[in-house]
Amino acid sequence: MPHRLVHSPEQLAQLLKATRKARKLTQGELAARLGLSANRFSELEADLGALSVQRLLELTQALGLELFIADAEPSAGSAPEAPPAAW
Repeated sequence: MPHRLVHSPEQLAQLLKATRKARKLTQGELAARLGLSANRFSELEADLGALSVQRLLELTQALGLELFIADAEPSAGSAPEAPPAAW
């Protein structure tokens, strides 16, 4: 699968659902791999905001995907961003 740029939870949800369907997995099958009920998985697939980072990583792994973070390409004419504040 080519790299996909994701800017919103909705885009991520669509990508994960499309990948699940492309892998010919039902919600129930993927839920079982994650140790969830089919109903709970359906809720999470519909609202990724309720997904923990840990569960997101488990989901991507179960789908055979990798999650990576890269520096954003600056837009033409945009000023450089300030470094993130310390956590």
